[in-house]
Amino acid sequence: MSTRAAPPGREAAAKVLEALPREARPLVEAVLRAADRRGDRVYLVGGPVRDFLLGRPIADVDLIVEDGQGGGAADLAREAAPPGARVISHGRFGTVRIELDAGAVDLATVRSETYAHPGALPTVGPGDLCADLRRRDFTVNAIAIPLSEAARRVHPGIVACRGALEDLERGILRVFHPRSFHDDPTRAFRAARFAARLGFRLSRETRGALRDALRDGAFGFVSGDRIRRELEKLFDESTPELPPTRALRLLDSWHVLGALEPGLDLPRQALAPLRRLARALAERPWPLGSVRCPVVGLIVWLAYVTATVRRRTLERLAVRGELAGRIAGFPAERRQVLRALGRTRGRGAIDALLGRLDGETLLALFVTADAVSRRKIARYAALDRPRRPPVTGRDLLGVGLSGPAVGRALARIRAAYLDGTIRGREEALALARELARRGGRRPGRADLV
Repeated sequence: MSTRAAPPGREAAAKVLEALPREARPLVEAVLRAADRRGDRVYLVGGPVRDFLLGRPIADVDLIVEDGQGGGAADLAREAAPPGARVISHGRFGTVRIELDAGAVDLATVRSETYAHPGALPTVGPGDLCADLRRRDFTVNAIAIPLSEAARRVHPGIVACRGALEDLERGILRVFHPRSFHDDPTRAFRAARFAARLGFRLSRETRGALRDALRDGAFGFVSGDRIRRELEKLFDESTPELPPTRALRLLDSWHVLGALEPGLDLPRQALAPLRRLARALAERPWPLGSVRCPVVGLIVWLAYVTATVRRRTLERLAVRGELAGRIAGFPAERRQVLRALGRTRGRGAIDALLGRLDGETLLALFVTADAVSRRKIARYAALDRPRRPPVTGRDLLGVGLSGPAVGRALARIRAAYLDGTIRGREEALALARELARRGGRRPGRADLV
């Protein structure tokens, strides 16, 4: 571990604080005031330091604590938390999170980690700053900046493991030892995300360590939940400038996808839809509501692998129940819906076809459709899906309809309203009375004129 000269401590710390997310800054300042009272050494560490040194925006705040009074990060967090803040402890990993509605800060007591077997979650033990930095996944994340007064007295400049700053400057991802991917194979997913986001490449030794882990079957020891969460992060981070295809391509070229499930890859046909998904999520062409990006990402990606690989991949990722059924059944549903959409005329008929789809399936359909169908889907989702007919079921009960006839009448009135053949409440009620007079039977076109 080395300390590299930096500007005078207080000025350097102030510059770092200015670069932190605005909503997290008051929490960090509260932590530093409490740390100075206690004599704790507090450092910004890991990804936020890496991004700060690269001149990139800092998204999250990770602090580590060498305590001066005992109690570590948990005691410091409780003393620092302002009124109304929530302090959430994760005892197994020695981490604490301070949350306000506007922002959050993560703290951890310096620690070491050991792995009982390949793919296991780490066992956390006591450590020091050097041990804490060396437990990081890659050297470029093994860098810390002292923030509190006590930390600046001990380390007046940047603290980094040997070679970390050089690797950062050269754009290289390097693991600390040859069995790094054996200990935690999910580091391969983080490597793909970092490489895609930062434009970095794996060092020769790191490529060899990954090949050895793949050869030894290390990925088979990792639970499906953990792998799925890593893939979810990949989709969650996607933007038009950083589509999920970049990281997935790397995982495919490194043979990681095939190690998860034989035959799993990134088909060429999935590239354009996944890039289109990243743009749609950023541009939000219609109100997306509670659409979960990782779910749509899995639906789209796995639509282009074989049905057998799709089913086995869902089992490997521990995706079960209704969600597994939606993902597995999407290719067949997509073919059926797009075929019908090509023949459907009228906005009411399109609404009847697409209205039964949940938001995630609808978005997946949009990004996998041809250009003409995408225009129809976008118009429906932006304009027609949110519209409500001018009458309710209670109104229809009032004109004599009951039971299933109410639902049928509402559907018919909605279709006519979207098509423009009825324009307001009085015309809708007139149609409802006609339906009631006819015993709730479906009217012909003449009834709508």
